[in-house]
Amino acid sequence: MPKAVVLISGGLDSTTCLALARHDGFDVVGLTFAYGQRHTCELTCACEIAKSAGLAKHIVIEIPRDVFAGSALVGDGEVPKPGTVDAIGDEIPTTYVPARNTLFLSYALAVAESVAAQDIYIGINALDYSGYPDCRPEFLEAFETMANLATKAAVEGQRLRIHAPLLQLTKAQIIQRGIELGVDYGATHSCYDPIAGFACGACDSCVLRSKGFEDAAVPDPTRYAPE
Repeated sequence: MPKAVVLISGGLDSTTCLALARHDGFDVVGLTFAYGQRHTCELTCACEIAKSAGLAKHIVIEIPRDVFAGSALVGDGEVPKPGTVDAIGDEIPTTYVPARNTLFLSYALAVAESVAAQDIYIGINALDYSGYPDCRPEFLEAFETMANLATKAAVEGQRLRIHAPLLQLTKAQIIQRGIELGVDYGATHSCYDPIAGFACGACDSCVLRSKGFEDAAVPDPTRYAPE
């Protein structure tokens, strides 16, 4: 089986992406990042998801919190709580993590070349998302171009491919595809500002997730904090 590196955060999108990579016939090397995020329970979910999937190799990379200083996701400021999808603004929110996907994909590129993989999967989405600039198709195209200029494997003819199969799907479509593939969304975590392990229900990620289940007509397994 050909190998692929899959970024696994423990959330809904990356878990669906993992299922898609396995469905596509790849032997998956999982890659997860601990970067001081306030929603550390996603790390536990990522490790459990990798274990349940039977991955032979799952790498957890620690990045110093100071690298991403200034983001509300690492505790610098309050996490916005729009409460509804319609209330999500057009500006890039304070939960944006500086150059996060650029750094994550750079690590994935190094791992891919090290394990002789030509494919990287990332579960980013450019439709039902918070407006992060590193979730856009032009970013992925530029990174793939760079990757094929910067690596020995590519120079010698083993071109790298970056897959973002969820990029142009709505959250409902992502959930429906995951259900078809047997994804257990109850094992995932998406909340940016959990309360004692429960989802807050009001942050961007929570409201997008909730609406996705509603639009997909799939029961939402998320454990929300009591009101």
